[in-house]
Amino acid sequence: MCSKEVIINNQIGLRARPATFFIQKANEFKCSIQVEREERRVNAKSLLGVLSLGIVKGTKILLIADGADENEAINALVELINSNFSE
Repeated sequence: MCSKEVIINNQIGLRARPATFFIQKANEFKCSIQVEREERRVNAKSLLGVLSLGIVKGTKILLIADGADENEAINALVELINSNFSE
């Protein structure tokens, strides 16, 4: 299992468009990936789950991956987040 804490810094947080990019990237990997915010954990491959966390700019989240490609998944998602979803 691999995990990494990240702060969302793009203007609108993980709302519609950025959340879609996030889910698409997560679905490229076979491992299970979860997003945790304030003790609440959801499937990172579920749009409704991610949107339900209400992640806005400045929110700290924990990415958790478990499986064969867990390190690659975490690195790719962190890179996407740090790029501010190419805004």
